[in-house]
Amino acid sequence: MLGVMTEHPVPRWAYRLAHVIPFLTLPSGLWRLGLVTGSSMGTLDDAGRPMHLHGFGENLYVVCLTLFSEAVALTAFGMVKRWGEVVPRWIPLIGGRRVAPYAAIIPATLGSFALIAIWTYGFRGAFTGQFIPFSSDAAAALMITCYAPLNLWGPALLVLTWAYYRRRRVHNTDHLEPSPLSVR
Repeated sequence: MLGVMTEHPVPRWAYRLAHVIPFLTLPSGLWRLGLVTGSSMGTLDDAGRPMHLHGFGENLYVVCLTLFSEAVALTAFGMVKRWGEVVPRWIPLIGGRRVAPYAAIIPATLGSFALIAIWTYGFRGAFTGQFIPFSSDAAAALMITCYAPLNLWGPALLVLTWAYYRRRRVHNTDHLEPSPLSVR
């Protein structure tokens, strides 16, 4: 539902960052969809011929991978929207219940570290010369340009998760009684 506010204000920079994250995955998805349309996107096979996807299965895999990547990127909105604090009512059994902060923080943190590891490993070839063969430097530059933003996805999600943690943690201690050791 639009216009529903979070329990505590979301910093403007965090709100903007959540909206940037899906755009970090978009260029690589568009590049992959170029493969689905029949283009080799400048990639070459081991024999030096343009490489193409073969059959419905490979095309379906690439489309599903692209849609899945974008859907996962969109979950970043949970860090800045009300549905990241209270489960939407339309979800059976748990709808309307408060989201425990760590139920969002732990998966988002693990996901951030996984994305950092995946894209650090995935990009190693771009800097060592052990990369996919391309028909031209321009084709290689296009692919690298489209995939490079993915290196920012993990760190951006980690920073957004930190902001979510701070926002939810700071205000979740209101119900606790003061410690007998606390200074008054």
